[in-house]
Amino acid sequence: MAIEIERKFLVVSDSYRRQAYSHDRIIQGYLCRQNGNSVRVRIRGNKGYLTIKGPSIDGGLSRYEWEKEITVKEAEELLHLCNDSRIYKIRYLVRCGNHTYEVDEFYGDNEGLVVAEIELDNENETFDKPDFLGEEVTGQARYYNSHLTRHPYKEW
Repeated sequence: MAIEIERKFLVVSDSYRRQAYSHDRIIQGYLCRQNGNSVRVRIRGNKGYLTIKGPSIDGGLSRYEWEKEITVKEAEELLHLCNDSRIYKIRYLVRCGNHTYEVDEFYGDNEGLVVAEIELDNENETFDKPDFLGEEVTGQARYYNSHLTRHPYKEW
């Protein structure tokens, strides 16, 4: 079983942009959300993905995740089924110590929200924290992308 362990933080400065070694535009939508499970379709750069996530466990620190690369054409077709449940963002990749932070800068209805995530090998793993990290929001459902499609940041 593929368990994803990650921690999520608010971002307090734009220094991640200078530190990033890569960035991509992302469009994603949700085909299904039920009982903490979600089925997501995403276009990131020039690739498409279909992802299934299980409910969060350990206070939001980990969850089951399965992902398969699909063609961009397939992803575009599936995004048509998502109607208004889409997320638009730019993802910046920032190396820090032995890890890479994924910093998501949201647009559209979630403009102004910027969060950073780090994936870990185990729940107790130590990691370096760059200067742009703010409050930890791991496990806070309102920061889940699937939640942002129904309750966008502009409404908070």
